[in-house]
Amino acid sequence: MASSRLPSSKKQGDSNRRLKPFDFESTRLSALSTLPLSLPVLRSALERPLFAEKSWRLSPKPWPLPESTVEELHSIGQACLAFHQALERLYLKSRTGTRILRNGDLTTPWVSEYLDAGKPQWLVEHGAVKAVKGSFPSVLRPDLIVTANGFALTEMDSVPGGIGLTAFLEKLYLDEDSHDIPESFMESLSSLCPDTDNPSVLLVVSEESADYRPEMEWLAEVLSERGHKVKVARPNQLKPGPEGVFLDGEKQDVIYRFWELFDHAEIPVMREICEAVERGVVAVSSPMRTFQEEKLSLGLFWHHRLEDYWCENLSKADLKLLRKIIPHTWILDPADLPPGAVLNGPEVGGKRLNSWRDLAPATKKERELVIKASGFHETAWGARSVVIGSDESSENWTAAIDHALDAFPNPIQVLQEYRKPARLSHEVYEESGETLPMEGRLRLSPYYFVKEGQVQLTGALATFCPADKKIIHGMKDGVLLPCVI
Repeated sequence: MASSRLPSSKKQGDSNRRLKPFDFESTRLSALSTLPLSLPVLRSALERPLFAEKSWRLSPKPWPLPESTVEELHSIGQACLAFHQALERLYLKSRTGTRILRNGDLTTPWVSEYLDAGKPQWLVEHGAVKAVKGSFPSVLRPDLIVTANGFALTEMDSVPGGIGLTAFLEKLYLDEDSHDIPESFMESLSSLCPDTDNPSVLLVVSEESADYRPEMEWLAEVLSERGHKVKVARPNQLKPGPEGVFLDGEKQDVIYRFWELFDHAEIPVMREICEAVERGVVAVSSPMRTFQEEKLSLGLFWHHRLEDYWCENLSKADLKLLRKIIPHTWILDPADLPPGAVLNGPEVGGKRLNSWRDLAPATKKERELVIKASGFHETAWGARSVVIGSDESSENWTAAIDHALDAFPNPIQVLQEYRKPARLSHEVYEESGETLPMEGRLRLSPYYFVKEGQVQLTGALATFCPADKKIIHGMKDGVLLPCVI
């Protein structure tokens, strides 16, 4: 198997156009003069220490996308930012007991109770202070599974890896047609300090996320060569004080946070950084606002009691697009219901549920559902907690339900409609250098950089895994490629 190494890991279109994953006739691929790449060239380029931890299969060509798909990707980025903005309003209104509708007395204290559950009070309070109001991630990366009927958005990752990896692969495969991901990344971070010329930017990578440090070091190297002040550090190297956050005696203007908030016990400096943000002496992205990093927000999007809220707070186009691409999602809450009440959720045997445990006897077809941790937990990233019901025995499915409910709220878990990935084909190299078509399933990870309230699509990573893999993520049998957009 040919392999390489990697760290583990506004053009507005018609957002209602159906994605045709098999239709590549309208792509720009034929116009690219640098393709295909030979196996020796790929191996040579990808030998650098930056990619020293894991392996993946190689392909001579990037992943082509139809023009209609590219147009939809542009629209998805704007819709994701609009969703974040509406979620913030909902959360803050919930915390203060303010009504959430223009004409109505509906209050939803349970929304913030879900989003704050299991988190330290100081971190919860930080996410609601005036100093961070209106703060959203500088980099948005939804995970989009390609199905026969279009995209399925399974997560909005607010602390994504792969920025350097995607930039490197774009330059390798697309050359002069590549997007300048490093510069767009820098511009989004610099916009957090609009009154500072050439701000000092620190990419801070925790030990838990250490596999991603090489790509961050590569990004810092590229940007430093262009005259930007960018360094990479570990959290324990930072020295917060009354005047700001310092590294080796030098004050930093912006911290790009590459650590998970649940890891606060291992990163004690986090609390001091929060205090520095509140004093206005440093900017941090992604902001340390726990409610922005919960998959249960997708359950809130589909919650029947919040339907009018989303209609009021999203444009018709964004609402329609999000309803199309976000699978139905429910929050697995073990609270008892009155005897005559039923859950707003899936049915089993044509009957509504009185408890989520009533899902246990569901048939294999009825178990086209996914259970996964919402966030703020060590199992909530990297597919660690994902259980696909139709792949499990009845015993394992029942155990997964029981575990999700018994563990509540540490973590809260969600139930999500499973949308089967489409079966696609792409050329890959064999060890001999021969290329053969590989059958597989695809996840697209577009990277959107946010600057002054505007969203810019700047590259996308294709993760193409063998057809027998239900969970799509970086693996040695898969292929990682930049998309032609």
